[in-house]
Amino acid sequence: MYALRTLFDRVDPTITSFMARYSIPMLRISLGLNFFWFGVLKFFPGLSPAQALAAATIERLSFGLINPDISVPILGAWEAAIGLGLLTGRFLRATLFLLFAQMAGTIAPLLLFPGETFTRFPYAPTLEGQYIVKNLVLIAAGLVVGLTCPPSLVQS
Repeated sequence: MYALRTLFDRVDPTITSFMARYSIPMLRISLGLNFFWFGVLKFFPGLSPAQALAAATIERLSFGLINPDISVPILGAWEAAIGLGLLTGRFLRATLFLLFAQMAGTIAPLLLFPGETFTRFPYAPTLEGQYIVKNLVLIAAGLVVGLTCPPSLVQS
């Protein structure tokens, strides 16, 4: 047991140093890949599992003024732009603003379409509901990334 503790005490500072140095950039890049990937899927009809629900949500929120032929590509471009901002690390404050605005829209179906997002409201989400609930992790990741960037909207 003593040998194991000694090994841990020797290795722990190295592991902690690695995490301190790389965890935030890895979080930013993985978050960026997630947004870029799912954004690009929206340009190809039928590939995004959330496409129909996203289109219905935007149509409802816009009181029927924005139809899916327009909303889905705009949403895809918005998500891809968030992804690119996170991947490049440029304009992070503006990128995070777009992320949090988009996340507000993604959570809306839980209230607007409870029949599609829950098998038993409010504790048993459908697969689509689970897809939305996991966005809480993306919001938290965005908050952590936001702590590491300067407050200016214009960054080089």
